[in-house]
Amino acid sequence: MTRSELILKISQKNPHLFNRDIEEVVNAIFVEISQALSRGDRIELRGFGAFSIKHRRSRIGRNPRTGESVHVEEKKIPFFKTGKKLRQLLNSESERNDNEIISEIKI
Repeated sequence: MTRSELILKISQKNPHLFNRDIEEVVNAIFVEISQALSRGDRIELRGFGAFSIKHRRSRIGRNPRTGESVHVEEKKIPFFKTGKKLRQLLNSESERNDNEIISEIKI
């Protein structure tokens, strides 16, 4: 699902809201998550999952084309761990519609 599809889905379920307002809210959420991660904070959405940062140490790697050793810098990687409820819903064998799944997660 893309950002536009998310905005469209929210606007379909909430026809009383203007699309520009929905777009501002969705963008604000993504900006806040991005800023929190850049500060090194952890974002937890109960039932859905948690965003955090993993640190990768610097190391010596290999260029796959030439086999030459190269230095790989230390870096931070965004990481998402699914919540228990979401994991259970994804792995359940019964077919469910979107509304049932959303009502059980309740963020």
